[in-house]
Amino acid sequence: MQHQGRHALVTGGGTGIGLDIAHALAAEGAEVTITGRNLDRLDEMAEGHARLHPMQMDVADEASVRNGIAAAAEAHGPISICIANAGIAEGAPFAKASLDHWQKIMATNVDGVFLTFQAALATLAPGDWGRMIAISSIAGLRGLKGAIAYTASKHAVIGMVRGLSEEYMGGAVTFNALCPGYVDTPIVERNAAQIAAARGITEDEARAYLARGNRHKELLRTDEVTAAALWLASDGARSVNGQAIQIAGGQVA
Repeated sequence: MQHQGRHALVTGGGTGIGLDIAHALAAEGAEVTITGRNLDRLDEMAEGHARLHPMQMDVADEASVRNGIAAAAEAHGPISICIANAGIAEGAPFAKASLDHWQKIMATNVDGVFLTFQAALATLAPGDWGRMIAISSIAGLRGLKGAIAYTASKHAVIGMVRGLSEEYMGGAVTFNALCPGYVDTPIVERNAAQIAAARGITEDEARAYLARGNRHKELLRTDEVTAAALWLASDGARSVNGQAIQIAGGQVA
C-alpha cells in the first residue's frame, strides 16, 4: 500500500493500458481518478471499486482538462501521480493524410499531454512529491510506416518529458515516458480488424502481423506496461528521470 493517501490521475482510464494501471494504483492504496470522453464506460469500469473515481474529460479540450483536474484535486487532493495515457492511434499514408488528420492526432497525443501535465503540476505545492508518466510508444523512438502523424506525436511526447525533467531537475517530481510496442488492447483489436479487411486476411493473421512489430514477435500484455508504470511511480525510482523506457521484447532504438 505504498500509495496510501496519494491521489493518482489516469487519462484514458476506461480501457486498455490506462484501466490496468488505474486498478494497480488503487490496489496500492491510491485514490485514482480515471478520465475519458465516455462517462458511461468510466462509470461501468469504476463500479464496485471504491478507489476509482470516474470523470468525463477530453484531453484535447483545454477547459475540460483544466477544470476537470482542478475539480479532481479539490475532491481527492493534489495529483501526486499523473499517467498521461490518453491517445489516438490512427494511420494514413503521408501523401493522402489531411491536415485535419494531423491536427486531430496532435491535439490528443501532444496537446493532451501538455495540458494534463501542466494542470496536474498546478495542484502540487512547491516541494511536493510527484510522478508524471507519459505513455508514448516505440513509434516515439523509430519511424512507423503509414502513421507519420502518430510517429511525430509520440516523438514529441518524449521530447516533452525530457525537457520537463531538465526544467524541474533537483525537485521531488520526476518525468518519464513508457514506450510500449503493440499491446493486446482494444486499439490493436480495431487495427487488426482494419488490416484484415484491407488485406483480405483473417483477424488472427492480422494480429500475428502486428505481433511481429515487437522484437519477440508477441503482443504485449497490459500488465507488462503497468509493472513499469508502478516502478516509475515508486520511491525506488526517484533517480529515474527524463527516460523513455522501451517495452517491446527487445532493443528498438
